[in-house]
Amino acid sequence: MTLPGTIDLSTVLLQATQSDAFTQIQNDVLLNSSLWINIALAGVSILLFVYMGRNVSAGRARLIWAATLLIPLVSISSYLGLASGLTVGFIEMPAGHALAGEEVMSQWGRYLTWALSTPMILLALGLLADVDTGSIFTVIAADIGMCVTGLAAALITSSYLFRWLFYAVSCAFFVVVLYALVAEWPDSAENAGTGEIFSTLRALTIVLWLGYPIIWAIGVEGLAVVQSVGLTSWGYSALDVLAKYVFSFLLLRWVAANERVVSATSGMSSTLGDD
Repeated sequence: MTLPGTIDLSTVLLQATQSDAFTQIQNDVLLNSSLWINIALAGVSILLFVYMGRNVSAGRARLIWAATLLIPLVSISSYLGLASGLTVGFIEMPAGHALAGEEVMSQWGRYLTWALSTPMILLALGLLADVDTGSIFTVIAADIGMCVTGLAAALITSSYLFRWLFYAVSCAFFVVVLYALVAEWPDSAENAGTGEIFSTLRALTIVLWLGYPIIWAIGVEGLAVVQSVGLTSWGYSALDVLAKYVFSFLLLRWVAANERVVSATSGMSSTLGDD
């Protein structure tokens, strides 16, 4: 509790950190542009997806549209947090790191974005393939685990070894997601009549999602082969544009044109109907 006339030191430090982060972001053209391009594209995507889904009415198709729409909604909120400095901090890298002892900007808000938006991508894919509820839940749980342990890898400063241990655990969760996309869900998609579009979106998702751990490993958070925060941020942002907005556009365009196919029920829809 803060007494009248006194200063809450934690608030001052928080505001100072946000102010410093905001100033540094504004002064780095590369970093600043990587955030605002996503804000602009997320805004355009929201309007476009609302328009594209205006006539979608069938149950499962409507759920896919809702999940798809949430992707840019989460992204625009998150990127505004990054651009304002709200979800950005500064951490000192531990001994053993290439930048040991140096203060580095951490865009920890990106992990918050991924933890909320990537489950929507997987939910949309699961609904498209009409897989059962348990499989969707398991894959989404693994995905969230991947994002949370990735955040731990990015923020831990007590040990360089533990950064990579958390990174390894995050990758293990990622393998669970990949296994479902490669080995389990394609058969369900074929049975649901959505095999072709599912294969396209699955390939897009796998290729792009593999880019995130690669950028982490060579970027400032990992081996620091690339030490520019702005360049690393652009790498993540470019992947986000393709993995979120382009993915969502292709999915929603197909669903709007093939609503009758999507409305056929089997796994996921039947399970929901039995409750």
